[in-house]
Amino acid sequence: MSGVFRGVVGSAALAWSVAMGVSLMAQTPALPQSLPAEAKKMKAAFPSSPAALDAGKQLYGKYCRFCHGDTGAGDSKMAPKTMQPPNLTDQTWTRGSSEGEIFWIVQHGAPPKYDMKGLKGKITDQDTWNLVHFVRSLGGVPKS
Repeated sequence: MSGVFRGVVGSAALAWSVAMGVSLMAQTPALPQSLPAEAKKMKAAFPSSPAALDAGKQLYGKYCRFCHGDTGAGDSKMAPKTMQPPNLTDQTWTRGSSEGEIFWIVQHGAPPKYDMKGLKGKITDQDTWNLVHFVRSLGGVPKS
């Protein structure tokens, strides 16, 4: 294969890769810098129960405790150094504390930087609601 031919093929491959990347980025909707207003209005699909709390606790152990800590205090040593996971057991929640706001954050991630990635597509809506019920049971937020 001649050097010129390899150069042309390589340039074409690079151009195709850039075009595909731009195309994919254009298809991925940008996430908002704050929670959408409709999130606050959402209500849980089912009430909290011992079974929902147990299921939520299991999910918290699998997906959340690495950053938020075993008790939800945001004190895990495993969290990335660039993150400051919030304390889920205190009264100060800057991203929203309603059922719907917590659901939205679990599904989509935590704005504005989205250091916390969402679990949409990894867990079901029912599991998300179980997780919401468990997080709210940690005692930090007023139950609005």
